[in-house]
Amino acid sequence: MRLSVRTQYALRAAVELAAAGGGPLSAQRIAVAQHIPRRFLDNILLQLRRAGLIHSQRGPEGGYWLARPAAEISLADVISVIEGVPRGTEDFPGAAKPLGDVWTALRKQEQTTLTEITLAHIATGSLPPL
Repeated sequence: MRLSVRTQYALRAAVELAAAGGGPLSAQRIAVAQHIPRRFLDNILLQLRRAGLIHSQRGPEGGYWLARPAAEISLADVISVIEGVPRGTEDFPGAAKPLGDVWTALRKQEQTTLTEITLAHIATGSLPPL
């Protein structure tokens, strides 16, 4: 699986919010902590907010925080916001036809793993058995 830099940044920002324990974090603090270019991060945070994964508030006491507990947001949730819905499998002709089944099984396993791992797992360093 290949993840764009944008998706990797989104995951890092989401984990930073999960590690904050629910309190608001400024975009600047997230950018510095995760070495994400600020302008890039602002667009990512907007996308995550529009998808309902995070909330935001302006002002000196404002910032960003997760819309649900970190244990209820999977890596797949964040990835699907940024990358979109995974594409279907490609049809392979002739003798290569079984390759389609292999790719389908691989994508299914990826999706299962990414759905089982939450932001809380990453933020606390306690991954479930893989």
